[in-house]
Amino acid sequence: MNNINLKTERLNLRPVSEEDISNIHKLHSLAETDKFNTLGIPNNITETRIIVEKWISDNNLENRKSYTFVIELSDEKEFIGLIAINLGKEKYKNAEVWFKFDFKFWNKGFATESLRKIIDFGFQNLKLHRIEAGCAIENIGSLSVLEKVGMIREAHTRQLLPLKSGWSDHYGYAILSTD
Repeated sequence: MNNINLKTERLNLRPVSEEDISNIHKLHSLAETDKFNTLGIPNNITETRIIVEKWISDNNLENRKSYTFVIELSDEKEFIGLIAINLGKEKYKNAEVWFKFDFKFWNKGFATESLRKIIDFGFQNLKLHRIEAGCAIENIGSLSVLEKVGMIREAHTRQLLPLKSGWSDHYGYAILSTD
């Protein structure tokens, strides 16, 4: 399962590679995408390289616990974002998903489309029981995406996220294989 490619009507989700470092650095450096991101804008491309190399290494493990994908437009092969699913303890059959898109591609349904594909992958291929996600309560775009794919808000955690603007409350969402 190391070279998994997932396809939707408009998107190609493929494992992140070294060739993506520049695009990922640009994505991580955008003020718009940094607003609700706990990672922060990297100081230089070397910081981004370290993050990406870890993702690549994790993607190549035999007993894989995470899957990090680049999201591209199918026709143009244009980089538009990232999405990942990180597995929890095997006994619990759960995972957490996250995504990040270049703001030029917001409000076009790409996040919803790619998240649906990752959720299907989690339930069908990885045989998960529960998939979770979370975001800052002010992140209306991500809240909308999570709800569109059928995730249910289960938690409101106070001042969990260290954002550039200060501590933010966090909403926790989940979807079950039986939903």
